[in-house]
Amino acid sequence: MSSIDQMYMREALKEAQRAFDAEEVPVGAVIVSGGRIVARAHNQIRMLKDPTAHAEMIAITQAAAYFGSERLPDAAMYVTIEPCTMCAGALVLARMKQLVFGAWDPKAGAFGSKLNVNEGRLNHRISVMPGVLEAESAALLKDFFRAKRTA
Repeated sequence: MSSIDQMYMREALKEAQRAFDAEEVPVGAVIVSGGRIVARAHNQIRMLKDPTAHAEMIAITQAAAYFGSERLPDAAMYVTIEPCTMCAGALVLARMKQLVFGAWDPKAGAFGSKLNVNEGRLNHRISVMPGVLEAESAALLKDFFRAKRTA
């Protein structure tokens, strides 16, 4: 894991903290291309009353608008948790080059935990690097759900 990967994941963690502060499940994402962040987002499901308003989906929409294209073949997404099936499908459809994520999601993860959309049957494969700042990503989620259970 490079210091650059850690730097971008820290930016995703900042987005996750914004979600936490807004009482959303704390997931954050950034999309990087050409050495710069072109999109950043956090979960906004409750705020927008939209079950598709995951950090990954919002960031993909922003990056597609930035590039004026539905394809993001030179981009990398950094996200604090392993994407779900919806977000994994969107990453494949966007032809994302790389996915870097923090914590594994054994309940809904779609890049190896619950299932693996990247196993070869679809028309695009993504380079995946799991576990970048995994402890920090997992701690934020645990803190959020612990607070919800005691409230």
